[in-house]
Amino acid sequence: MDTKELLKKVRKIEIKTRRLSDHIFGGEYHSAFKGRGMTFSEVRQYQFGDDVRSIDWNVTARYNEPFVKVFEEERELTLMLMVDVSGSEFFGTDGVFKKEILTEIAATLAFSAMQNNDKTGLILFAEEVELFIPPKKGKSHVLRIIRELLEFEPKTAKTSLSTALKFLTNVMKKKAIVFVLSDFMDEEYSDTLRIIGKKHDITGIRVYDAKEEQLPSLGMIQVEDAETGGISWVNTQSRNLRLAYGAYYKERAAYFVDSFTKAGCGTIDCRTDHSYVKKLLGYFKRR
Repeated sequence: MDTKELLKKVRKIEIKTRRLSDHIFGGEYHSAFKGRGMTFSEVRQYQFGDDVRSIDWNVTARYNEPFVKVFEEERELTLMLMVDVSGSEFFGTDGVFKKEILTEIAATLAFSAMQNNDKTGLILFAEEVELFIPPKKGKSHVLRIIRELLEFEPKTAKTSLSTALKFLTNVMKKKAIVFVLSDFMDEEYSDTLRIIGKKHDITGIRVYDAKEEQLPSLGMIQVEDAETGGISWVNTQSRNLRLAYGAYYKERAAYFVDSFTKAGCGTIDCRTDHSYVKKLLGYFKRR
């Protein structure tokens, strides 16, 4: 992708997702995610109805009248976007790849965080962590994240969510708001997620294509595994094969929900031909 084409795509993503974050998600994001705690703001005279536990006894003794400490919620947050760039994300049957939807959702969340004056960081992962951009504020930083989401080419095609989660806990020592964006066609990440979910506020966003849910009956076809590169002939007319594929897909989807729920984390399911706007908005409102 040449520079001119890349800048054009970045601008297109910015216009679409910035509008969403400004007019729809800004307030919802602010309400859904809380700061790290309460920070001291000022001391003022006691008023009827104030909690006596908030009285500042040193100041009260000095002025011989009651004063209370006022605290404000510490609003500044750190948003970490963990985005799957493995081979399976380059699949799509309705004119859009899963990767494109992942990019739009990530950009919308990044602009929502920017509007809230929060830092945003990025982890791109496949079988290994491919790229880490430390959290930072500002529009130029968000645009850099979008550029990486659009043009980054991973070295590996397989997926290891567990590896990415372990990397997260090594680089993020303080609590962060974490969104993991993937199709979650992976396994054996439940235990790692349960440990990390105790420290960070994590939400998994599963993006999938409608045609992935069921194998269509198309006769004998040649298929390629997007993550291993293996090519084989498959008889899709076989009912047993289609049932086995459907069962495997449902198993992976159920594992995603079960793993995140048991870890105390949130989940969102987004089909590529459905509106992710409604899904995100509904999730923010539920929180």
